Amino acid sequence: MDTTKRKTVLLLLFFSIHSLLLAGCWDRTEVNDLAIITAAGIDLTEDRYPELSVNIYVTSQSGTGGQQIGGMSDSSGGGANVSVVRSAPGLTLADATSKLQRMLPRKVFWGHDEVFIFGERLAKQGIGEPIEFLTRHPAPRERGNVFVSKGLAKDVLMLPPSIERTIADKLREVAKSQTGLNITLKELAQMMAGKSKAAIVPWLEIQPGFKNQTPFPFIMGSAVLKNGKMVGRINEYATRGVMWLRNEINLATITFSPKNTQGYVSFELKKSSTALVPHIDGDNWSITARIETLNDIVENTTDLNLMEPNNVKELETELGNDIEHRMKLALTKAQNMNADIFGFADAFYRKYPKAWKRAQDRWDEIFPKLKVKLETRTVISRPGMTGKSIIKPE
Repeated sequence: MDTTKRKTVLLLLFFSIHSLLLAGCWDRTEVNDLAIITAAGIDLTEDRYPELSVNIYVTSQSGTGGQQIGGMSDSSGGGANVSVVRSAPGLTLADATSKLQRMLPRKVFWGHDEVFIFGERLAKQGIGEPIEFLTRHPAPRERGNVFVSKGLAKDVLMLPPSIERTIADKLREVAKSQTGLNITLKELAQMMAGKSKAAIVPWLEIQPGFKNQTPFPFIMGSAVLKNGKMVGRINEYATRGVMWLRNEINLATITFSPKNTQGYVSFELKKSSTALVPHIDGDNWSITARIETLNDIVENTTDLNLMEPNNVKELETELGNDIEHRMKLALTKAQNMNADIFGFADAFYRKYPKAWKRAQDRWDEIFPKLKVKLETRTVISRPGMTGKSIIKPE
């Protein structure tokens, strides 16, 4: 074979192989072939079995309306880009997931699931088994936000998304605003496996809409878990105290009426830090929480002149007292439930590993009696350009 023919054969062979490589979409998965889960809810049936409900974002849909199919619930609307909610019970959560997949025409895809909601009944019985599945299975996202809902988790998924595209988007953005607790699946699993075996999760309630508006989910404080079971709740006011002690508060607006005045002053948190300092003196265990905050005054409806340094100092003291009051409420609640949701046990373990090893089996005896000293330093960095309110309080 001469040189020209050899070059021609090699060139044809090259183009043939190249064309095969270019057509490399033989194993592709179309979006329309996937059931994209955006949120998952887990409830407990009357028979005490887990029920998995999922909010599925559908990119295109031919049917409308809602239906019940073989134990599966379906709530949907017509048109393209809608969400449907479907549920399936099972002997375990893995079994419920398998049944859900068998009854769906599309392949279940967990990659966009960023919200996990546990129903109240399930939370009181224990969420250990569902957490086992969600953290062991490679598909669910460990960075997804977790909640405990009053009543059924499925009812929250059924709510219309309002402003956001899906109900999952709304819940995720509310959690990430960090005005309330922001707990991920990974953090929940770490708390449950921590030294104290206690955890705290945002508590969801469905609020009725104003007048003719649709109901919406709202974070109303937090649920406290011990050994994987819900043992109580903490209201929204005291939950802020939990966040101060856990060093997890980044955004806050605090409003109160100063002493000997009429009207209110509102503060906006700019920066905060909390340090836990454990102490062991023989059999006496105690811990000091040092909190430092930087704040701005964003509204003043009192007759206080904020150009006076003494008035600003007095407001700093009262703001610190308000923060300490929230923390004391949170501490009282947690110690009454014997649930160390603040990470005190881990702080003792880090500073006194040998002493902790000897006393770890007695932590449930130590924590309820643990003395907690609060040292709060509040600074008002910007009192504002106006000394007094332009509106005189009545």
